Amino acid sequence: MHRARQHAETRTRERRHRLAHEAAKLMAEGGIRDYHQAKLKAATRLGILDDASLPRNREIEDALREYQRLFLGDSHRAALRLRREAALRALEFLAGFDARLVGPVLDGTADDNTPVALQLYTDDADAVPRFLDEHRIPADARSRHLRLDRAREGDFPVWIFSAEELTFDLTVLPADALRQAPLSGIDEKPMKRASASQLRELLAQDEIDGYESWQG
Repeated sequence: MHRARQHAETRTRERRHRLAHEAAKLMAEGGIRDYHQAKLKAATRLGILDDASLPRNREIEDALREYQRLFLGDSHRAALRLRREAALRALEFLAGFDARLVGPVLDGTADDNTPVALQLYTDDADAVPRFLDEHRIPADARSRHLRLDRAREGDFPVWIFSAEELTFDLTVLPADALRQAPLSGIDEKPMKRASASQLRELLAQDEIDGYESWQG
């Protein structure tokens, strides 16, 4: 009985591993950014339909990093650096809103289809569109549902515009949300965020890592 249970658990782990890597491949090659969509598509493709075998979002993210490192290499690093440098300029431009970089450009899983996602903090609902309008930046208005913490959630304004041949995605949050990042849809923990100074440090470290890799 114990051996049968162990065998079943091993089989489930193997299926989760296969699904995580298939979902990661779909995200890397197909431009899918939604983890839930990627895992369901992977499950259909592999014919694995039991819920116990579905990987967690964090497992897919880890598999995506591995895929990008193994199969995309220099092209991925170049695309990521391009977006991080553009993000730094955007953070400096939007400094009046305590702007922070979030999402795949920060965590390193961005690809050629990934927008530069920033969070801005203000209690003036019209401040961001007014600022964009003053600088003659046309932007599309949308909304995004986020959980600020375990007790608060809601739909928040999003402004999307293009610059430097990239897409920028600005989520506008209340000023007090700066104290703690909203909860991530990946693992329900506070999102990783970076200020301009933190992003400068990350870019400097990227340059060091790239030099050491080239030397090696």
